[in-house]
Amino acid sequence: MVKNAVRALLAEPRAPQPPRRVWRDWALVAVLGLTALLEGVLREDVVWRPVAVVAALVVVVALLWRRTHPLAVVGVAFGIAIALAIAGLVGDVTSVGLYMMVAVVLLPYSLARWGSGREVAAGLAILLVALVLGTAAEYEGIGSALAGGVFLLSPAAFGAAVRYWATSRLRELDKMRLWERAQLARELHDTVAHHVSAIAIRAQAGRVVAASHPEAAMDALAVIEVEASRTLAEMRLMVGSLRADESAALAPQQGVADLEQLVASTVGDRPRVELELSGDLAGLVPAVGAAIYRIAQESITNAVRHARHATRIDVRVVGDTKWIRLTVVDDGDVGSAGRNPLGYGLVGMTERAALLGGSFTAGPGPDRGWTVEAVLPRTGLAR
Repeated sequence: MVKNAVRALLAEPRAPQPPRRVWRDWALVAVLGLTALLEGVLREDVVWRPVAVVAALVVVVALLWRRTHPLAVVGVAFGIAIALAIAGLVGDVTSVGLYMMVAVVLLPYSLARWGSGREVAAGLAILLVALVLGTAAEYEGIGSALAGGVFLLSPAAFGAAVRYWATSRLRELDKMRLWERAQLARELHDTVAHHVSAIAIRAQAGRVVAASHPEAAMDALAVIEVEASRTLAEMRLMVGSLRADESAALAPQQGVADLEQLVASTVGDRPRVELELSGDLAGLVPAVGAAIYRIAQESITNAVRHARHATRIDVRVVGDTKWIRLTVVDDGDVGSAGRNPLGYGLVGMTERAALLGGSFTAGPGPDRGWTVEAVLPRTGLAR
C-alpha cells in the first residue's frame, strides 16, 4: 500500500485539483487565528511576543492555500519555523513561538494529498530541515526526537494513502463510464444498421415502381426520409459515445420485450419478481429499449444479491408519448443492500441514462427496501 502510494505521488504531475476554498478552511483559519491571539495575549512565558504572534497569524492565513498551493504554504509555514528555530539557537532562547504553531502538522498531509511529485519531494526536504533545526533547538533525547519525526511525517503518509485511494477510485469510475459508453455504442450500431437496411430496401422498391406507380415511389421516399432522419440522430449519439479503440459488435440487443424472460429467469430461493408493463411501449428507439432492459437487469441483480429479507421485487415500466419510466422496488430491510452510492453499477446506470438524455435515481424507499427509478425520453435524444 505504501509503495503504491509513493508511486502514485511520483508518477502523477498533480493530484486531481480540489475546490479552491471550502468552508472548513475558513472555519479552521478563524479558530486558529483566535487561538493565536488569545495565546499571545494570555500566555505569560511567550518569548518575543510580537514576533511570535505575527508569525503565527501568517501561518494561519497561509492555510487557506494549502489545497491549491501546498508547496508554497509548506515553504512559508516551515520557513517561519526554521527562522524561529535559528533565532532561538543564536539568541540562546528556547520555545520561540506559540503552541498553536503545532497546526503546521496539517501541511504534510496537504502536501502529499494535493502536491505534484516534485512538490512533494521539495516539501519533504523543507520538513526535514525544519525537523532537524527544531530538534536541535529543543533537544530532549533521542526518543523525543524520533517521536517528533513520527508526529510530523505521519500526516504525509496518511495524505499519500488517501491520494492513492482517491486516484484509484477515479480511474475505476472512468473505466466504468467508458465501458458503458462503448456498450451503448455497440447497441446503437444495430439500430443504425436496421435503419440503413430499411432505406436501401425502400430505395430499391422505389426505383422499380417509379415509372408505373409514381405515388408508391413517393411513399418510399417518405419512408426513406424518416429512416434517414432517425439514422442521423442516432449516429450523432453514437459518435459522441464510441471510443476510438472500440469496435462495434453485431449481436442483437435486448429490449423491453425481453423483460418477461428476464423476470422468468429469476427463480429459486430468490425474492419473487413481479413485472408490470403499461402505457405506450411500442415503437421505442432500440437504444432506449436496451437501456431499460440493462438498468432493470442491474437493479434486479442488486436486489437479489443484497436486499436482506426481501420477499418481492416489483418492476414497473410505464410509457407515454414522450417518456419511458422504469421503477424497481424491493421490500428488503432498510439500508440492507450493499447499496453503496459510490458503487460502479450505479455509476454505469447513471451514465447510461444520462447519455440518452434521461435521469436516474436510486435510494432507500419511504418505508423499507430500495427504489430505483430511470426516466428516459422515448426518442433517446432529449437534452
